[in-house]
Amino acid sequence: MKGMTLNALSLLVLAGVLGCAARQPTQMVTVPPRIDLAPHQMIGVMEFESGSKGKLAELATRRFVEEARRDQGMLRMVDLGPRRMGQKSWTPASYRAVGVEHDVQTIFMGELSVSDVRPNFSIETVLRSGDITAQVDATLTVQLVETSTGASLWSASARAAKSLGHISVFRGREFVFDAEDPEAAYGVLVDALVEQVTTDFRATWVRR
Repeated sequence: MKGMTLNALSLLVLAGVLGCAARQPTQMVTVPPRIDLAPHQMIGVMEFESGSKGKLAELATRRFVEEARRDQGMLRMVDLGPRRMGQKSWTPASYRAVGVEHDVQTIFMGELSVSDVRPNFSIETVLRSGDITAQVDATLTVQLVETSTGASLWSASARAAKSLGHISVFRGREFVFDAEDPEAAYGVLVDALVEQVTTDFRATWVRR
């Protein structure tokens, strides 16, 4: 009987301890970005390349910059514009030249590839130009390159598929992203891609 009393008392004590532990308050805390961009300043940003006509790549570049620096504090970044005509490939010498010309130590470069466009229209529609909607499959690849060596310091890629409007088709083969307001028309696709590739530069929240 005495042993049973001790066992019961032990269980009560254990239950009390567990109950107190369960009632301990938890809170959301911020985890800093995995990559700190401050040491890589000055940072040049070259407009992302894309084989698609329209302002899709331009929008992706702008949204990437906004998200990449959101949790990074004050960063010095320089807009380098699109790649120069005639620049077919990059070499260590060409990276150094850009670094000297613009006084940047690193460059963000990216490529937006639209790999699949599945228009929602009939056979008759393909014979004429018109604004259509389509399911678009796109991939965004971005890297951070050191201008002094041409070495890639970081890279990431993302893929997303969304239904978009304001897509024109010409001659039944060529698709053009030509919305007057690209952010409203294509923002859902671009934001999905950018959110994935900027994960390393953004702070996160965890419960502790």
